[in-house]
Amino acid sequence: MPPPTDFNDRMLSLGLARVSEAAAIAAAPLVGRGDEKAADEAAVSAMHSQLNLLDIAGVVVIGEGERDEAPILFIGEEVGTGTGPGVDIALDPLAGTTLTAKDMPNAMTVIAMGPRGSMLQAPDVYMDKLAVGPGFADGVVTLDMSPAERVAALAKAKGCTLSDITVCILERPRHEDMIEELRSTGASIRLITDGDVAGVMHCADPLVTGIDMYMGSGGAPEGVLAASALKCMGGQIYGRLILRNDDEKRRAHKAGITDFSRIYARDDMVTDHVIFSATGVTSGSLVAGIKREVGYLTTETLLMRSKTGSVRCMIYRNPTS
Repeated sequence: MPPPTDFNDRMLSLGLARVSEAAAIAAAPLVGRGDEKAADEAAVSAMHSQLNLLDIAGVVVIGEGERDEAPILFIGEEVGTGTGPGVDIALDPLAGTTLTAKDMPNAMTVIAMGPRGSMLQAPDVYMDKLAVGPGFADGVVTLDMSPAERVAALAKAKGCTLSDITVCILERPRHEDMIEELRSTGASIRLITDGDVAGVMHCADPLVTGIDMYMGSGGAPEGVLAASALKCMGGQIYGRLILRNDDEKRRAHKAGITDFSRIYARDDMVTDHVIFSATGVTSGSLVAGIKREVGYLTTETLLMRSKTGSVRCMIYRNPTS
């Protein structure tokens, strides 16, 4: 038996799947009900309870956010029984609260776990993000390139035309100029309303999702979660914090960040092997959503380990009575 300080990702992975499954099951009754807050609270409570059953000495590194004043799953909270290995935890109990409330695609419950000190404690600010899937030389696209240059570079690497490239972007007013520039190249744009962790993950399997690249600004904590996923699935992600005022700089400094212009690659955000679990709440290209039938709820979960590169798709038929 390994000493309790060892991060045994193989033994912990199934427990992590149960955590994301529990959160999805708790959110299921609120799909399409129009109440984002209630759906999020249900997922948070269930994830918290299930995490505390694991034999880990866990610390929440990416959690509900300092601005949310969350009573549980807040950054710095200690979770687990305290008797197992020390681990970092990054989580989003309901990635896509609006998607859940409106019964729109790609709402998921998401959690990643790695050895203590392996994950960037990203402050609750925006991050400029750029991601592509596996199979390319490092730096095939960079944040220093213009959006049009990125499309051209990726098309060259893929051996295709610019019009064959599809880019996923959050539909926000701040991205209008970027979208216009990308469309001028002939590239296709897949706009999403929420859920940029799923947006980045789509890049890792373009044959299934049709997405070649993700770009745009979104939450920095979600950037670390996305990096955890790509650590398992393969692919590249780059992020640079966007600090708009003194308060955001203060929060970055509090998280231990002193170089405000640094570009973080995937392995800077997640420095060691991780396990990652995502359970569908509403159906999307990556995982199916909750299915209801009399007496049962069925979930679909992606469970991944970066150490082995394994990606498991797990179906769980859960009795409701």
